[in-house]
Amino acid sequence: MEVKVLNVSGQETGAKVQLPEAIFGIEPNDHAIYLDVKQFLANQRQGTHKAKQRNEIAGSTRKLYKQKGTGGARAGSVKSPLFNGGGRVFGPQPRDYSFKLNKKLKTLARYSALSYKAKDSNVIVLEDFNFESIKTKNYIKLVADLNATNEKTLLVLPAANNNVYLSSRNLKKAKVITADQLNTYDVLNAGKLLLTTGTVKVLEEALAK
Repeated sequence: MEVKVLNVSGQETGAKVQLPEAIFGIEPNDHAIYLDVKQFLANQRQGTHKAKQRNEIAGSTRKLYKQKGTGGARAGSVKSPLFNGGGRVFGPQPRDYSFKLNKKLKTLARYSALSYKAKDSNVIVLEDFNFESIKTKNYIKLVADLNATNEKTLLVLPAANNNVYLSSRNLKKAKVITADQLNTYDVLNAGKLLLTTGTVKVLEEALAK
């Protein structure tokens, strides 16, 4: 799949880059995507939720009133779940939500997501660039020149670049990551996927390993 290379002003440079068919042109596997996104979201959960059970509530265990003959519901102590401040029945407990997936399946999911993006013509390849200074307006101009102001964008760089990353950090719809951080969720969550020629090379090298 051949894609034109643009500069940071959104103009064609005359160069073209070949996107590997094995990454951007496979038959997407929806179930692999589902599992990978599910794992990504599960791994984001801290799992620190907690509610006290009645044995963890501080208070007297004295029986409040006689078992029968009061006309009200029977109750053992002030720790009963029936009262405000009492313990909770089957409340949330801390737990680890993360689970593992095979590497091959995660790779298939990632390539499937990239193939969907390429199929919908939502992949833009830029020539390698850098900002001279850290300014949000630099990134706003980049996105505007690419006609992607109203869309979520995911820029994938071949390596960490503080000037570009910090220029985008305050923008709600922009995310900048490096090629080794590429994941299925971020690809699907973005409207436009922005790559550089260097990123395509890194992806090709990763595929060859």
